[in-house]
Amino acid sequence: MVKLLTIDDSKTIRRVIAGIGAALGYEVLEAEHGAAGLEVLEQHADEVGLILLDWNMPGMNGLEVLKTIKANQNWKHIPVMMVTTEGEREYIIQAIQAGAIHYQTKPFTQEDISARIMEALGQGKGRSGGNVA
Repeated sequence: MVKLLTIDDSKTIRRVIAGIGAALGYEVLEAEHGAAGLEVLEQHADEVGLILLDWNMPGMNGLEVLKTIKANQNWKHIPVMMVTTEGEREYIIQAIQAGAIHYQTKPFTQEDISARIMEALGQGKGRSGGNVA
């Protein structure tokens, strides 16, 4: 079964995403910062179908985590969606250039994040996985 991995220093956001993922029928793995997320990925890379990644975290920021994932031969195929308060165009461009397939700003509605998750997993309607808007 495909699992989602949420990497966010906010316990509240991790719980919200876990609840939404469960409602969509997915098990959700959680990590509270970038290094912990990479450890979870090391153990479950063959099961993770989507990573939901915050930008602002202690230690490694989300962009650094994204670049680490995309540089790893075993992980680079896993789609990454940024889920962050950083909504400025320059952040979005940096994330997409580094390999993110979606960019969701906080706060978000359950409908928004559900649609983005399904799109990122290739099950969405309408837009292709590369759209950011």
